Amino acid sequence: MDMCDLSGKVALISGASSGIGAGTAVLFSKLGAKLAITGRKEDNLKKTADECEKNGSKPLMVVADLSNEGDVKNVMEKTISHFGKLNILVNCAGILANGSIETTSLKQFDEVFNINVRSVYQLTMLAVPHLIATQGTIVNVSSVNGIRSFPGVLAYNMSKSALDQFTCTVALELASKKVRVNSVNPGVIVTEIHKRGGMSEEAYAQFLEKSRGTHALGRAGQVDEVSRAIAFLASDASSFITGALLPVDGGRHAMCPR
Repeated sequence: MDMCDLSGKVALISGASSGIGAGTAVLFSKLGAKLAITGRKEDNLKKTADECEKNGSKPLMVVADLSNEGDVKNVMEKTISHFGKLNILVNCAGILANGSIETTSLKQFDEVFNINVRSVYQLTMLAVPHLIATQGTIVNVSSVNGIRSFPGVLAYNMSKSALDQFTCTVALELASKKVRVNSVNPGVIVTEIHKRGGMSEEAYAQFLEKSRGTHALGRAGQVDEVSRAIAFLASDASSFITGALLPVDGGRHAMCPR
């Protein structure tokens, strides 16, 4: 990761209280970034902050529910007030909900889109003037579900497709201002997101076992494999990349039944 030096860069990471967001925050702290981290659960966010502090970077913690417009504004205001600038925005907050066209209620649909799409839109919109000032970067955490279709997670699939379109369009809109915008599109990664979406321990174990056959590399991925890709896209090592949707999915996006 030597080429992904983030020394002196201020990074705001949403969804940093667990999973990919937490792993990315810890990696960024190792790479020298100054961090603002946000998440809904204060105890978990504090655990992330403690891990970052071991690497010499004490993050600014902002507990927030990103489905609340006021909370989103507060996150950006506190970040800029504390650091005076912003170089990197990582939109990692997201939720997963099971359901088909027959079973997904409008309430569930709205909950998924409020976090996975609307909050990303608002946080990015607020960040853009500051990123233009630093010629910064945005990395969105999408999913292979934005590229390929999987039944039973309809609202989630749609939200990630929307996020991919957001990534590409904003990349074009900000390119002339030297702000790069990319996404990572993970496959199955070993985190708590599926269990938080309602999957039991037994079902999750079976799901991970099934992932051996649904990913070309024969396994589910690990958080650090995604966070390294995020660090690359956030750093100057990817200086000629924008509007990219980078699958970090063990080849799942390339697979077809046969």
